[in-house]
Amino acid sequence: MALSGPEVEKQAPEEPQPGREQQSWWCLVSFLCFYGFMAQMRPGESFITPYLLGPDKNFTQTQARWGRMRVTNEITPVLSYSNLAVLVPIFLLTDYLCYKPVLLLQGLSYVSVWLLLLFGSTVLHMQFMEFFFSITMAARIAYSSYIFSLVPPARYQQMASYSRASVLLGVFTSSVLGQLLVTMGRVPFSTLNYISLAFLTFSLVLALFLKRPKRSLFFNRGAPVRAGAAPSELDQMNPGQAQAAGAKRGWPPAAWRDSTFVRMLGELGRVVQLPQLRLWSLWWVFNSAGYYLIVYYVHILWKVVNPTTDTTRVYNGGADAASTLLGALTSFAAGFVKIRWVLWARLVIAVVTLLQAGLVFLMYKTDNIWLCYVAFVLFRGSYQFLVPIATFQIAASLSQELRALVFGINTFLATVLKTIITLIVSDKRGLGLPVHSQFLIYFVYFLLLFAAYFLAAVLVGLRHFEQSRHQPLPPAQELVSPVQEKVTQDGAPLPAPEDGVLAV
Repeated sequence: MALSGPEVEKQAPEEPQPGREQQSWWCLVSFLCFYGFMAQMRPGESFITPYLLGPDKNFTQTQARWGRMRVTNEITPVLSYSNLAVLVPIFLLTDYLCYKPVLLLQGLSYVSVWLLLLFGSTVLHMQFMEFFFSITMAARIAYSSYIFSLVPPARYQQMASYSRASVLLGVFTSSVLGQLLVTMGRVPFSTLNYISLAFLTFSLVLALFLKRPKRSLFFNRGAPVRAGAAPSELDQMNPGQAQAAGAKRGWPPAAWRDSTFVRMLGELGRVVQLPQLRLWSLWWVFNSAGYYLIVYYVHILWKVVNPTTDTTRVYNGGADAASTLLGALTSFAAGFVKIRWVLWARLVIAVVTLLQAGLVFLMYKTDNIWLCYVAFVLFRGSYQFLVPIATFQIAASLSQELRALVFGINTFLATVLKTIITLIVSDKRGLGLPVHSQFLIYFVYFLLLFAAYFLAAVLVGLRHFEQSRHQPLPPAQELVSPVQEKVTQDGAPLPAPEDGVLAV
């Protein structure tokens, strides 16, 4: 007997509905971006240094100069040391625990930072505050990795754009809100910190509702790949072992170490020979170290240049908001620069580094707080201009797993260098220099980097000049990977670009 119409409809399998899938996608994007925005809502962050050096904390009440020295030489250096200590464990735990637990740890650490700021009263309390703050910095990789674990590769470009926009919008909104509350609302710094604590508690609650992925790049690769799903780059490097990995659910870390990690190191040894990858990795290590040293200590410098007790005349939030906005604009503009990076990369880096050295010297020399603010905004914008270029030049020739490993190594080396400089220059067990003298050291540091980059640019220019006498250079082109640059130099046609985009 033939089945009736309703019975046939009941037994037939449901077809996937594009409209429902699109709605689910937008719900996921909206929640992730809202979480990324709320996690940046810390309006009191721009005013932590004047809060510590103000009357709220009794360890700075004895003498202004003595209080600045304790913040400069005893409290702030802990941030660099702690960041070095937690960076690798957090990096590994992020992948091993599939992202979400580390996001919860980041939220708890933020709450701990502001609880210590509000209720701590000793140098030790503030050092613990810096320790928890270093955890939040190391855990930032969890959010950027997490969002790409939940979407297919075809959605990477959209997800990267939306998530970056939400984070930048959160930082900008937070800085503007803090400045408006201080300047126009005459809100004291302590109240501003209570507001920050409320925002961070809400973002921690949001993190509880985040979906936990079942797979990650390195450790959690044992689950069988679904039909139709694309294998990862490392699976393609050794298909036989990838199939074995899929057959053994819950593969132990020791076996992973004998396969995936060894293959990654072998592949890393091959790609590290690319000149452009080496150049931009070195820029990442040396310039990032100098950049973060400026960011760590510039608020103390502002307090020295502008030692006012009137909190409404402190414009740190406005400076942070302006530098965030300029950084976003310069990062966006970098994508439209069309030059031959094999030839001009070193010169571009040298020019930007010289500009940074001049801005650091201006911050060291000036007694005008507005000039100091403007110099910092331009300094931060110039650094952010090169970040997307460096990111692409490093990552374009690497697989997804190797991208994570190379950026992790670069960040770790930059943290090591930053920690060594902090120990020598800032820590009371080293030179223990006041903040003004530190900025003179940082000026010399960037000046030496400029000299190295400029010398490299001259050598490369001379070599290309000699080559151009026999073979004309090809016309300028858009950003391409180091591998494509090398192929172009050899005269071979460029391969067709692969699907997918860089997850930044």
